[in-house]
Amino acid sequence: MQLAFTKMHGLGNDFIVFDAPASGPPDAATLRALADRHTGIGFDQALMLEKPRRDGTVVYYRIFNADGDEVEQCGNGARCIASIVNARLKRGPGLLVMDSPGGLIRAKVREDGRVSVAMGVPNFAPASLPFEASGEASVYPLAVGDGVVEIGAVSIGNPHAVIRVPSVAEAPVDRLGPAIENHPRFPKRTNVGFMEVVAPGHIRLRVYERGTGETRACGTGACGAVAVGRRHGLLGEEVNVDLPGGRLVVQWKGPGEPIWLTGPAETAFEGTVTI
Repeated sequence: MQLAFTKMHGLGNDFIVFDAPASGPPDAATLRALADRHTGIGFDQALMLEKPRRDGTVVYYRIFNADGDEVEQCGNGARCIASIVNARLKRGPGLLVMDSPGGLIRAKVREDGRVSVAMGVPNFAPASLPFEASGEASVYPLAVGDGVVEIGAVSIGNPHAVIRVPSVAEAPVDRLGPAIENHPRFPKRTNVGFMEVVAPGHIRLRVYERGTGETRACGTGACGAVAVGRRHGLLGEEVNVDLPGGRLVVQWKGPGEPIWLTGPAETAFEGTVTI
């Protein structure tokens, strides 16, 4: 079968975007092979587009990580989907509503080409991630190896553990990332953010993504870090988030309000692959 795709990225967090085949999504082994950067196309996530399932929406999309597992949400991916669907519909800048396993997503395509997406209301209840805890708290001690780290935990439609570090450049991402991702207290695994607070309106961030490893940027990771930082009283309503791939902007007024993510959505190339 020939699969037509568009290769896109948000600050180097890269995707293939494709219409759902009549036979359904490629199986996990095929997705892993396509994700291989030496022998396949190479991507962090595969984004599959389906016809709308609800009135007032323009698309239903599904997300698959590089390891083939399906996940609930992807912030940078949502921006890329908004961009490509908006172009297909031949719309100018404006608002559109998309649907996903993580719920409805409002997106704004801006005059400068950037896209803003409302990623829903951050949920700190442990069951929402899910995360095993006796009750909701701002900080949780987590036993990792021979030591203990303190994390914040939040769902942005998908699970995030956030660690505050003095320097992201020196953060033990390769050691702590997989250990926390696969920690038994996260029964569905988790994304892991390493956050350096520079100022109330500025953080640096590295993210070890569930099923993918460290990526150049993570949109829901940026939202999760800002939500945790806001809850700890460290950050303001609008925060510049510097990731290895570049800058995202996150805006969150506070509890009960949706969190907004703004950044670029760029097309690299289009292609066809036999699967």
